[in-house]
Amino acid sequence: MMVRLLLVEDDKDLAETLVELLELEGFDICWVGDGEAALDATLGHTYDLLLLDVNVPFVNGFELLHGLRESGDETPAIFITAMNDIASLSQGFEVGADDYIKKPFDFDELTVRIYSLIRKRLKIKNNTITAGSFHFHIDSNELYKDNNFMPLTPAERRLAALLFKHMNTTLSKETILLELSEGEEASEGALRVHINKLRKTGLPIQTIKGTGYRLASA
Repeated sequence: MMVRLLLVEDDKDLAETLVELLELEGFDICWVGDGEAALDATLGHTYDLLLLDVNVPFVNGFELLHGLRESGDETPAIFITAMNDIASLSQGFEVGADDYIKKPFDFDELTVRIYSLIRKRLKIKNNTITAGSFHFHIDSNELYKDNNFMPLTPAERRLAALLFKHMNTTLSKETILLELSEGEEASEGALRVHINKLRKTGLPIQTIKGTGYRLASA
C-alpha cells in the first residue's frame, strides 16, 4: 500500500533532496512550493501525512494547517522549519501540528517521526489495520473478518484499502473515484455497487449525504 505525503517547501534544493530520499523509502510524494499550491493539492486528493515548512509564500504553514483543521482535515502534520523559538513551537501545536522538527535535521530522524505518526493514525500492528472484527493486511492487500478471508475484486480491494487508510475520515466521491479509476472506468453507479458489496461483509461504511463515504473504526 503506497503511502502518500504532501511536502510544502520553497527551498528547491532541500525539497528535491527530500523527494529523492522519501521516494527511495517507498513514499509517494507531492511537492509544492507555496501555501496556495498546497491548498489546491488538497482539493480532491487525500494524503497520509503533511510535511510543512512554515515560511512559504502566499499562505504560510501555520495559516495553511489552521485552515485545513478548520475544514475538518485531520491528516497528521509535521512542521519542518528553521524557527526554533518557544512561541513558534507553541503556535505550531496550537494550529494542529502533530510533530515539529527543526532544520537542519537528520533524515533518519524524520523518517522515524513519519512512520510513527502513520502507524498511530492507522492503528497499525504487524502491518495490519484493524476496525472492530475486521483486519486489513497492508502487505497482501487482503481483508479478513476475524480469521476468515473475505474474497474481493481488485476494485473492491482498492476501495477497502482507501477506506481503511482513512478510517474515521469522510472521503468525497471524487476522491474515491480517482482511486477506483486505476485500470478501469469508474462511475458513481459502480462505486455504489462496490460500497454495497463491502457492506454485505459487515463493514460499517457510512454514507455522508452530499459528500461521500467513511469507514467507522468500530
